[in-house]
Order: sequence, then C-alpha cells, then structure tokens
Amino acid sequence: MPTGPKQGRVQNSYESDEGLLRSGLKLRHLRLTVALEDHGQISAAAHVMNISQPAASRMIAEIEAILGVEICERLPRGIRLTPFGEVLARRARTILLEMREVDREISGLKQGTGGSVFLGAVTAPAIELAVPAIRKVRQSHPRIEISVQIETSAVLARELLASRHDFIIARIPDDLNPRLFEARIIGVEKACLIARRGHPLSTGKTIDLDQLSHYDWVFQPSGSLLRQTVEGIFVSQGAPLPDRILNTSSLLLTLVMVAQSDAISPIAIDVARFVTGRSGLAGSIDILSIPFEINVQPYSLIKVRDRTLSPTAEMLYEQILREI
Repeated sequence: MPTGPKQGRVQNSYESDEGLLRSGLKLRHLRLTVALEDHGQISAAAHVMNISQPAASRMIAEIEAILGVEICERLPRGIRLTPFGEVLARRARTILLEMREVDREISGLKQGTGGSVFLGAVTAPAIELAVPAIRKVRQSHPRIEISVQIETSAVLARELLASRHDFIIARIPDDLNPRLFEARIIGVEKACLIARRGHPLSTGKTIDLDQLSHYDWVFQPSGSLLRQTVEGIFVSQGAPLPDRILNTSSLLLTLVMVAQSDAISPIAIDVARFVTGRSGLAGSIDILSIPFEINVQPYSLIKVRDRTLSPTAEMLYEQILREI
C-alpha cells in the first residue's frame, strides 16, 4: 500500500480549501463586507444590515480574527477597505448573488411564478427593445416577475457590478474596466429636440443652430453622453452654447418643463415619437426640425463577465436580442 505522506498531503490540501468555512465565516459577514464597500461608513452599513453600529464593529472584529488580517481602516470620515477587504468584498458579491439566484429559482418552482428578472436600461432601448421583449416573454410566462430600472449608464453599470441587475442595456462608462463586462453592441441611439406645441420655433421650418441657444434648455446632468453629443454639435459649428439650463435625469420632469414653458430638450427619438403620438402627449409636444442629426454613442446589451444568468433572465436576454 502507498505510504502515508501522500494521503497526508491530500488531507492537508482539503483542510486548506475548507479553512474559511470551518473557521466560522458566515453569510452575514459577507453581507457586511459588501455593505462597507458600498457605503464607506460603519453606521450606514449597520443600517443596511438592520443592526446597531456596535454590533457591526464586533462583526468586523470577528471577520478580521477569522482572516487574520484587517479588512478596513478608519478614516476621519468613514472607513476604507484594505486590499484584503476588497478581495473579500469582490468574492462576497459573487457568493451573495448565487445565493439570491438559488432563492429565486427555488421560490419560482414552489410558487409556480417562473422566477424573476432584474433589468436596467437607458430610456431609448427600454422603449424600443425591452418593452416589446417583456410583452412577448410574459405572453408565454405570465407569472414571471420583472423589475426594470431606468437610469444613466454610469448608474446602471455600477448597479450591475453590485449584483442588483441581471443585465443592462446601456454603455460601459469610461471610468470602469471594460474587461469586467461582456457587452454586445445592439444599436445607435438617435435623438432629436423637442419643444411645446406652439413654441416660437415649432413652425415646421428648419431651425438655425444659433436660434436654439436663446431659449431655456432641459439637459441630462453634465457628463451624460446625450448632453455631450448635443454640446459637441454646438461647438463644432461655432454656435454659442445654451446658458440657461435645468439639469435633470428625470424624463417626466423634462416633459413637464417642455410642455409648460419655452424650454427645449434633447431626448431619444423613440421616446419623442411615443410622447408625441396618439398614445402619448399628442398636442402638447412637437419634434423640432433641425438641420443636423444627433447620433449618440452605441449602446450594448451588457452582463458581468463569467456571471451565469438564471434561466428566466437568460430567456428575456435572448428575447431582447431577437427584437433587434
């Protein structure tokens, strides 16, 4: 028979692999680490966990005792994860996501609901692609629970990394590592300018760019791609930039401001066609006739690299691809 050392090495390797589990690291420890990274404060992380701040501090001490390293350092305002804490937080997100998927799939099987999907999207593809895809998926699976968040790409990409979405229809922000994502370009967002019916520029005649800067504007916050694209058109043609601006990411507030004032706003053309049609705000808002096109950087169907979608999420993902 083989001698003992080989058997000992196998046993020691197994014990090493199981070290953290046997040492008492728990899911609540993982949840707290993620909350600390998300919020940067022990008090805020404790609130998310629904525990007291002293209890959160004790849990941090437990984690550090188990790992044998410090996971965070105290700052004058809040905390910052150490490299060890960052590693734990990154892996914890994956573990917690998988546990959420287990819960969703088992709950779906028990209740016959068919599962749930969490989708994030920028406005134009939400209307053009997500809504038709959701309608078709629910025809065959009426009990699927689908949650949709409409936001900017910068917000959605971070929500995706934080495991709050299964996938998103957006753009990868420049300040995030594209290697974290699996992205499939699915369309260029075309935009237009809108104004209220009866606006001085709503005559059907082509408008000079110089005329536009004399009015109030409703823009997405500074740094958004649509705003950058429109401002780039003004700059490239030597026209003065609008200087009376309301910043908002709310489509509803944008439409209200446009409908009730002389403000002008750029929005996705699919959104504009909807709100100016019979099923939208027909009679309140017009699409202005302009001598240039507003083509925003392409958007993509994005998921986290190496993160497996649940069967329900995969079904909606594939249906959106078929809508292209």
